[in-house]
Amino acid sequence: MKRRSFFKETTAAVAGLGFTTTSFAGTPGVKVCATMDQEKVSFYSDLIKEPMKVVHIADTHLFKDDERGIPYQQYSGRMAKAYNRTTHFKTFEETNPEEALAKTLAYAKKINADLITLIGDIFSFPSEAAIEWVGAKLKETGIPYIYTAGNHDWHYEGMEGSLESLRDTWTRKRLLPLYQGNHPLMAAYDLKGIRFVAIDNSTYQINEEQLAFFTDQVSSGMPLVLLVHIPMYAPGKGISFGCGNPDWGAKADEIFEVERRPQWPEGGHTRTTFEFYKKVFNTPNLMGIFSGHIHRNSIEIVKGKPQIVADDNASGGYLDIDFLPMAEQDKNLIF
Repeated sequence: MKRRSFFKETTAAVAGLGFTTTSFAGTPGVKVCATMDQEKVSFYSDLIKEPMKVVHIADTHLFKDDERGIPYQQYSGRMAKAYNRTTHFKTFEETNPEEALAKTLAYAKKINADLITLIGDIFSFPSEAAIEWVGAKLKETGIPYIYTAGNHDWHYEGMEGSLESLRDTWTRKRLLPLYQGNHPLMAAYDLKGIRFVAIDNSTYQINEEQLAFFTDQVSSGMPLVLLVHIPMYAPGKGISFGCGNPDWGAKADEIFEVERRPQWPEGGHTRTTFEFYKKVFNTPNLMGIFSGHIHRNSIEIVKGKPQIVADDNASGGYLDIDFLPMAEQDKNLIF
């Protein structure tokens, strides 16, 4: 099924998660103070009216499978072996993706998190068993969540088709329940006066519908948080910071044969992807960007906008994020 015909059948509107929306239309710009200490992240702003806690998860790389996956083993074999055993990012003890995610979700419940964000490569391939297991675990927490795909979630290595067509196929066949009725490529969620905008950039590219959707969210004037799997390009960073990277393209694609997928295009990014990049970093009401993909913690500041990247959850990594009102003494001192 073509992307346009399939995704037009899904919901593209803002998903409220049952929370109230506060408008900040006309706000000249969000002033943010962001700090990071290992997995602990704090965002302070005078536009944040009440504390909010988010547990941010990326790159769990679950390989859980059952007999339903047997017909696809020629496509899942390499990634099924890639993360069987991992070393915990803090304790250095042996762990595995299933244990790591279960403990992270238990932690989110323990601290009464307001939101869980799962930002790509939660799965090493679109296993029915793994997707069902994650859905059940999320339901057990009772915590609202946002899911968007990474480049492995929908990828059966060596399967014929373009990246876009494969993403559409396996989103429809496997991943769709995790979107809770929202548009898989673009959705917005309001919580305590902050709008979380999830954009699927798992092909490294942005399409025109996504750009238009993001533009609409910007025009709301609300404080925004952008959620993407692949980090936005930052000067001095490697090709993995590949959304809007001017060096992204066929010449830089050294692993397409290993991953058995089409090579990145000779001409690099589309004009729309570059327009999205410029739009993101020229958005006055953008508080920050949260991402994954590179399997290590990272923070970049581009045009005053903080981008914070999570360590891989396959090794137990996550981000414990607090959104907090700015104390008056700090507001007077900093702003």
